[in-house]
Amino acid sequence: MSQLNVRVYYEDTNSGGVTYYANCLKFIERGRSEFLRELGSEQDQLMHYQAIIFAVESLSSEYLLPAKFNDLLTIHTEIEKLRRASLIFSQKIVVLKQNKILFKAQIIVTCLNAISFKPCAIPSATLEKING
Repeated sequence: MSQLNVRVYYEDTNSGGVTYYANCLKFIERGRSEFLRELGSEQDQLMHYQAIIFAVESLSSEYLLPAKFNDLLTIHTEIEKLRRASLIFSQKIVVLKQNKILFKAQIIVTCLNAISFKPCAIPSATLEKING
């Protein structure tokens, strides 16, 4: 599991003073990117050297509580299931000082050939890093 802290800035909020709903998707995207980075798999290097990219295939989410201006959030990211050409991530956003879950999502991310944009197998070196 990976954790990333994110601060809610004024620019992240809507007219009601709470985090605009789409920003939760941005926050979890950062969480997945950092998860791969922690494994030693930089997405730009995967594209440049192995001609693969990862793309969101589907997403299921629940907004449970609002995040407010200046809240410190923790993005929790873990792989729920590993397939030959895709990863199923489980993610949640927790407000740090209250330890309450604000948002949770399940995301299917598919490995694509960077040129044809067709699904392809996740490279074995990346799989080894994920499996630890």
